[in-house]
This record gives sequence, structure tokens and C-alpha cells, in this order.
Amino acid sequence: MSTSSVPSCAEFRRTQSLHGPSPVTTFGPKACMLKNPKAVMHIQDPASQRLTWNKPPKSVLVIKKIQDVSLLQPFKELCIFLTEQKQMLVYVERKVLEDPAIANDDSFVAVKKKFCTFREDFDDISNRVDFIICLGGDGTLLYASSLFQESVPPVMAFHLGSLGFLTPFNFDTYQTQVTQVIEGNAAIVLRSRLSVRVVKERREKGRAKDRKLILSNGDAEPARRAMQYQVLNEVVVDRGPSSYLSNVDLFLDGHLITTVQGDGVIVSTPTGSTAYAVAAGASMIHPNVPAIMITPICPHSLSFRPIVVPAGVELKVMLSREARNNAWVSFDGRKRQEIGQGDSITITTSCFPVPSICFRDPVNDWFESLAQCLHWNVRKKQGYMSSEEEEVEEP
Repeated sequence: MSTSSVPSCAEFRRTQSLHGPSPVTTFGPKACMLKNPKAVMHIQDPASQRLTWNKPPKSVLVIKKIQDVSLLQPFKELCIFLTEQKQMLVYVERKVLEDPAIANDDSFVAVKKKFCTFREDFDDISNRVDFIICLGGDGTLLYASSLFQESVPPVMAFHLGSLGFLTPFNFDTYQTQVTQVIEGNAAIVLRSRLSVRVVKERREKGRAKDRKLILSNGDAEPARRAMQYQVLNEVVVDRGPSSYLSNVDLFLDGHLITTVQGDGVIVSTPTGSTAYAVAAGASMIHPNVPAIMITPICPHSLSFRPIVVPAGVELKVMLSREARNNAWVSFDGRKRQEIGQGDSITITTSCFPVPSICFRDPVNDWFESLAQCLHWNVRKKQGYMSSEEEEVEEP
């Protein structure tokens, strides 16, 4: 997206709500909607979602695509700008600085000494970073999301990768754009995430009846172990290396709704609807729509169409009893693992979205990405027909 021909994000202020009108809750002279005191979700009008700071931001996490030579100069320029001109404390992943092109750059030594470094899965930076800047493609935003299992700082993503559907900013004017964000002058879109809980049976040698394992110190260990993930795009359950169809049961709020027989199934957020899901035939959903998408992958059925369910439901995926093989699951393309009999994958909408900073606003940015990245509805336009040609066409 070019920034030269488009006004900055500060000049766009939507005045009309993106929500529809509130529905009337009285029906006729005597009927009305029963009030629910247990309502858990209040959806703010997306048009009013703008960034603000309680205190001026002092720290920033810079995420750079690893082993991409084309990003070295933008990365250095940005870090020098943040540390020297904006006096920001910059966090950088340790493996980024281990790149020989950065490690051996003598002119960059003074700047590197000011960095705070961390290691993924070892260091917790969740309460140290005020906002995030991503340099690369959509994968950098997914990676940023994976680093924060609870509250996520605002994310500003620069388009320096291949596709760039989730990266609306052009690096040519980074100083102006970053300054606007630091001043709290930007719109944001809250990209919902999926909270995923994977529960696995411990398959140790011994009697199948045993529900506990005895550790070396004599304590009993539960026969099941659980793992938790926050997912921005999608959860993919597939057949893995097996030549057989995957055969998994899909439950919604505890009820079996269908059995997926095919290559697998995709459970995605609205943000993920334009990723793997759209390639599998799903609709594209704006990230402000509260929903979860269920999309089969090459189902062995002519009637199995993708569906959209409310964001508040709980989904569970389990291997069917009749399955001939195990399944495999991945989360935003990472943490891939095998799923066997008795294992379960529970999926709900997370209460920790990713606040993605907009170039203009949530609606314009999304349609710009559809047009520029996916070439949505691009075709040669039909030519104009003159009145003389119309007369010739008549029988």
C-alpha cells in the first residue's frame, strides 16, 4: 500500500457506527426479551476504537523476519531512530542479533549495547513492552501474537514481506507513522484470537487401566496433560503423513454436530478467514465480526460446506472411534503435534485480542488488503455499448 497518495490515519474519523441499530426487545403488546444478567461480552463500536496511552510509551519490541537480508537496513534505521531520536528502550530477540550481518557490523555496536534481549519460551516480556513494531510479512504479526499468552501490546506492522495482508504500513514514511503512534494518534482493530486447550492422554507402557503414573519420588502424576495456546489465524487438524482420510468428531457446546471425513478441518478467526480458510473455500470475514469459522479441508462429501458460528461457543475436536489413523494439529502453522485416541482440542474465543494499529481505519484497511493482496473481484471491465450497437443486437 502506498502512503504517498493516501492521507494519514489521523485524517480519517468515521462518524457512523459500524454496528447495526440495537434491536427492539419488545414484541407486540405483551412479549419481550428475557434479560440475561450473565451476559459476558460487550462489543464496542469498531469505529470508535482508537489508541490512547495512560502514560507515554517508553519501550518497544521490534520483531524482524529472521535471515532476510533485505530487512537489515530498515531494521538498523528503525532501531537508531527509536533509541536516539525517540529515546525508547528497544527489545530485540537474541537470535536476531546473532545474524552475522548484524553481529559483525561495527557501526551498529553502540546501538546494540542499548538493546534489551530475550529468548522465546524462556523470557517473559509481557509486562515490559509498551508496543510492538513488526518488520516483514504476515508471519511476523503471527509470531508477535504467539509471544503474548495474555494481554497483547498494540502492534504496528510494516509491509516488508511477500503478501502483507496484515501489514498495512509502508516503511518509506516510518518516522512520521511511528511518531503518530507514540503520540496516541491512530485507529486500531481488535483481532480476536482463539484460546485453545489441548488435553493428551499419557501413553506410557503398562496396564491400560492405570489412570496414574508413579514418579521416581513416589508421587502420583495424572494420566492426562494439558497445553494452552493463543491463536490468531487458525487451528488446523489434518491427516498428517497418513494416506487414510482423517476422521474426527466435532462438538459444539458439548453436542456432536458432525464427523469430518477428509483431509482435515480448519477452525479460524475472522482474521484467519483470509488465510488457509479462504484457500479451502471459506468466505472472508471482517476482523470486527465476532465469529468462529469451521472449514473442512477436501471433505469426502458433496454437501459439507464451511460454516460460521457465534464467537461465544465452545468447540471440541476429537479423534473418532472409527479413525484408522491419528491426526495432527498445528496452531498458526506452529507447534505441530500428533493427536491420538482420547486426546481433545477445545477451542473458544479468547478474551485477549491483538490490537492491530490501522493505517487509515478498520474498514478501509481491510478492503485495501483484499484488493492489493488477493486481487479480490479483479476482472476486465465490460465495454460500453452504444445505442447503435444495441439496435444491431435486437432480433
